[in-house]
Amino acid sequence: MPHNGKPKVLVADDERVIADTLAIILNQHGYDASAVYTGTAAVERARSVRPDLVISDVIMPDMNGIDAAIKIRGMLPNCKILLFSGQAATADLLESARQQGHEFEILAKPVHPQDLLAKLRS
Repeated sequence: MPHNGKPKVLVADDERVIADTLAIILNQHGYDASAVYTGTAAVERARSVRPDLVISDVIMPDMNGIDAAIKIRGMLPNCKILLFSGQAATADLLESARQQGHEFEILAKPVHPQDLLAKLRS
């Protein structure tokens, strides 16, 4: 558990407004959240901050969210990972990850903040 008692959350989305907004909402609801804008940055930040939860978009330009999630899960096996996507291509990526033994929960974009908060509490 983090030293300040708040779960640490890392939000990754190449749409900065979405990443920043989700981080702000999470911070207002008792989380210690920060935002990054690429899959590579998510992996690097996860290595240093060791989040309890990663919320990531799937389709990002440098490293997709599924590849980032697999790398993060390799470093932090107890980190909860929640993916979201607004694109149909996600199904193929998820199936590929599943065949490699990785199961990820996915939310459809746009994610309503209340839905996200409810999901995190479940």
